[in-house]
Amino acid sequence: MAEFVTLEVSEGIGTIRLARPPMNALNRQVQDELAAAAHAATVDKAVKAVIVYGGEKVFAAGADVKEMAEMDYGQIRDAIGGMQAGLGAVASIPKPTVAAITGYALGGGLEVALSADRRIVGDNAKLGVPEILLGIIPGGGGTQRLARLIGPAKAKDLVFTGRFVGADEALAIGLVDEVVAPDDVYTAARTWALQFVGGASRALAAAKAAIDEGLNTDLESGLKIEQHLFAGLFATKDQAIGMESFIANGPGKAEFTGE
Repeated sequence: MAEFVTLEVSEGIGTIRLARPPMNALNRQVQDELAAAAHAATVDKAVKAVIVYGGEKVFAAGADVKEMAEMDYGQIRDAIGGMQAGLGAVASIPKPTVAAITGYALGGGLEVALSADRRIVGDNAKLGVPEILLGIIPGGGGTQRLARLIGPAKAKDLVFTGRFVGADEALAIGLVDEVVAPDDVYTAARTWALQFVGGASRALAAAKAAIDEGLNTDLESGLKIEQHLFAGLFATKDQAIGMESFIANGPGKAEFTGE
């Protein structure tokens, strides 16, 4: 049984809950449990979309610095791959994902949020990658996902300075997608996720793969990825259901099976 990270499934929505009080520090155990929860959400056919949530007070205030400070070069070299895999595990879920952020999302906490497809924050949120203030750099995917999301200049500003940004600035630079009252963060995330319950799950997975894989290559290669994924959907039941429903009843009325 996981001690700090749980997956709760309700009405087709899986909630990955971080719960290591007081600040949800992301030690190696939490990273491993996060990876396990992401895998469980991936293989559970009842889960159609996923919320990552740290609770009402804080999302996650970063890695466990005390644990990391005790590691030497050899130990961190051996551990960094697992750290990246754990903090970025949500990105591997082939379903729509959203990070619901209250309070702090810093360092590794922000890296977890960056691995989601969407970020909804409370207006009290503080986000940043302050690793430079410890004499290091983000190592859980932050330098790569942040630059891809907001562009290299803005990413360098945040990484070089280690400064925190509030909700309004985060929205303005494209770091987050929606700002709500702190008490409404989880509800807003659930409202977004519920759109995909009853959706064409294989098409959603293909759309996510086409975008994510295409961003990691040139346009020509990305178009070939799209071709392959597009054609593959014609082997699914939902493609037949969707097109037959459109012809008979118009758009938006198909009842998909997820197959």
